[in-house]
Amino acid sequence: MKHFDSQRRSFAMRLVSTAVLVGAAASLTANPRPAEAHAPQQPAPANAVLQWNAVAEAAFTPSQGTNPMSQSRTLAILHASVHDALNAIDRRYASYTPGLPKSPKAMPEAAVAAASREVLVRLLPEQAALVETAYGQALKALPDGAAKTAGIGLGQAAAWAMMNRRQNDGADSAFIPYVPRPGAGEYQFTAPFDFAGAPGWGKVTPFVIKLQDHALDGPLPLTSSHYAKDLALVREIGDVNSRTRTAEQTEIAKFWYEDSPLGWNRIAHQVMRERRVDAWEAARAFTLLHFAMADGFIAGFHEKYEHRFWRPVTAIHAAETDGNPQTQPDASWQPLLVTPPVPDYPSTHTVLGWSAAEVLIELFGDRQRYSLTSLTLPNVTRHFRGFSQAAHENGNSRLYAGIHFPHAIKEGRRQGRSIGQAVAEALPRVR
Repeated sequence: MKHFDSQRRSFAMRLVSTAVLVGAAASLTANPRPAEAHAPQQPAPANAVLQWNAVAEAAFTPSQGTNPMSQSRTLAILHASVHDALNAIDRRYASYTPGLPKSPKAMPEAAVAAASREVLVRLLPEQAALVETAYGQALKALPDGAAKTAGIGLGQAAAWAMMNRRQNDGADSAFIPYVPRPGAGEYQFTAPFDFAGAPGWGKVTPFVIKLQDHALDGPLPLTSSHYAKDLALVREIGDVNSRTRTAEQTEIAKFWYEDSPLGWNRIAHQVMRERRVDAWEAARAFTLLHFAMADGFIAGFHEKYEHRFWRPVTAIHAAETDGNPQTQPDASWQPLLVTPPVPDYPSTHTVLGWSAAEVLIELFGDRQRYSLTSLTLPNVTRHFRGFSQAAHENGNSRLYAGIHFPHAIKEGRRQGRSIGQAVAEALPRVR
């Protein structure tokens, strides 16, 4: 995995170093995570899975802080390892990676700690010191003996079984050069970037889904009236100086600008802590959540680089080339927020939001009340009455930010819901 790690770090550094992107990157450094960012130093919650989920999120800030594709993959590997370790001790749910021997006498807390430590040190080597400190504290709190030793061995075995399974999943070759094609509708690099993000990510092996089951129809024809209406809407409401966008819509755009895996992980963590789920339930819920988002990125990027559709800022600047008499160019137009360096269709931010929401709805229903903070709009708290409400707001944020066409958001919702519903059926209860 060394080649992949090098590419991942290079990609993340190029994003972090770009000054304008950074309403996000600066907050990631200054505000790692409200309340739980320093989880390794806080008293451990009763549920070890929640504890290690907090450790993992704290570790992401400098390591994969602006690379949500890698975040999704790492979190999926982490929680699947923990899930499999626990179900080798007490098989309540189907395991993901077969072959782990039953270990009914192993200590669950030791298994969770060891599995988490192995994955995080391997996939986030820059954060080894933070992880090792948390690991040492976790083991020190557990009584020595055969059960603890067995748990450590089981956790390590589960982690390596999972990482070996993903060794050749295609992530190594995802960060490859991209050459834009000329012509109307074609994706072009958007300032301040001179590259496209992870053009090969759509070829990464999914964790659960089959890509063909979640395929989309494609962007709107440039000459259609529907496309002209979409362009007019994003041009009006997504303009950096829009007089149409409300103050709340501006807040929503900035609030949901952070990386999807971290934001939705925080939602799930809060809900599970409040519901006092046990370790087995938490492990399965986190695994399904991150499988859905990881597969959402894979399916979404497969579509993005299949269609290579231009972003609104490019389309508005070059509207005279689109062949549509209902559109007019505006070379001075700029979006509210920086456009991420990937094609428009579909909005993977929306894909991930709805895939996550569908999993959480299946697990906990859609009447859950919770409050949420954001890494990209510190000191602001938004309140929600369900997961679908958050997913809807999350998708609309990309329109308010001026960085996605409405059709990309609508289709992202359709793909995300399809993926989330499919993933929610995985790892069924066995007793």
